[in-house]
Amino acid sequence: MSNTNNSCIANSKKVKKIFGKNMAYIDRGDGDPIVFLHGNPTSSYLWRNIIPYVSDLGRVIAPDLIGMGDSEKLDNSGPASYTFKEHADYLYTLFEELGLKNVTFVVHDWGSALGFHWTSLNASRVKSIVYMEALTGPIQSWDDWPEIARNIFQAFRSDAGEELILQRNFFVERILAGDGNINDRDMEVYLKPYENAGE
Repeated sequence: MSNTNNSCIANSKKVKKIFGKNMAYIDRGDGDPIVFLHGNPTSSYLWRNIIPYVSDLGRVIAPDLIGMGDSEKLDNSGPASYTFKEHADYLYTLFEELGLKNVTFVVHDWGSALGFHWTSLNASRVKSIVYMEALTGPIQSWDDWPEIARNIFQAFRSDAGEELILQRNFFVERILAGDGNINDRDMEVYLKPYENAGE
């Protein structure tokens, strides 16, 4: 897949005003919707290499969650913002505006929780779900977490973890970057929404 084709996808975003904030999304093709939901801290850009292969199968929709990608930031942007409820309110309102029914979800990470929840509220409007890196069962306490992830996520919930994530872009620059297989252009796209520390 060429970078030119990827750029065309990224540059073909539409925008809808939701609760006074611009939400950006890719919307191309016709037919039943195939909705791609990204995780944290990525954007619809995550799906740039997949969308071209499925765009002839239906209407492909890939939103940028509020505050991520090319969607606008919340006015009260900061550590107490971007809760599940805030994301759900913005995203589900966008879905209503787009008139979604007979949906196939392709969901990742945080987008999985949002897609699963929307499905639980709108089961008759969902055809299928494809998910990856998702928590699929209830987690009542840290003891319910897989041991390999427990310590890492507990650390993220501390003051030091908040500093790493909100002030130093640890999620993007270290976890997303992983073993360094993300090129400079892609890293620039992923870092763009987080130029201001604390957001």
